[in-house]
Amino acid sequence: MSRTTQGPGGAAGDGVDVSALPGGARAAIEAVLMVIDQPASALELASGLNLTVGVVEQLLAELQRDYNGYTVNAPDMDVASDAGHKSTPRGFELRNIAGGWRIYSRAEFADVVGGFVLEGQTARLTQAALETLAVIAYRQPVSRARVSAIRGVNVDSVVRTLLQRGMIEDSGTDPESGAILYRTTSYFLERMGIGSVAELPQLSPHLPGLEGIEEFYDAGRM
Repeated sequence: MSRTTQGPGGAAGDGVDVSALPGGARAAIEAVLMVIDQPASALELASGLNLTVGVVEQLLAELQRDYNGYTVNAPDMDVASDAGHKSTPRGFELRNIAGGWRIYSRAEFADVVGGFVLEGQTARLTQAALETLAVIAYRQPVSRARVSAIRGVNVDSVVRTLLQRGMIEDSGTDPESGAILYRTTSYFLERMGIGSVAELPQLSPHLPGLEGIEEFYDAGRM
């Protein structure tokens, strides 16, 4: 499909004209970043919002500087002057991870956010959540796709629940696919009453027939 550029904030093609929305293209990108649960590339954002990649990359850089407390349109955050061009940083930041963009709470607020999110969440996990948690615990670090392959079902919503409960966390990205990897947290160990994942019981005695799961899974990757 051919595209025509209408400049920053403008729309291309025959999709929604985001420039007509409150705040224009910048606000539209921000709205999308607030709801996605997986990092989105500039190309994906451009396609979804009917903008050019160049415009999206420019606006992403501006948002990142803004969230970090810089209000000047400098080419790089480091060259922005601290004199009159810096405001208070936000409690969240825009990160570019493995080629994808997503909004995260700042690491400095981990204890505050964790305490708020986990407060009062004492409801038992569902069977689906327990099964997904078990796969992550024994296969970590593991991607969402690998967990889905092992369980044979989509686990997107379950993984979100486990993240919200503080049972799992991001553990970098897969060097081959770029997929986000997940691992269990210290809170998981606390709830399990163990000091490390090495203390988890062996699967074979409890789940006969799964002795060859490593070989089975590895064969499926070929």
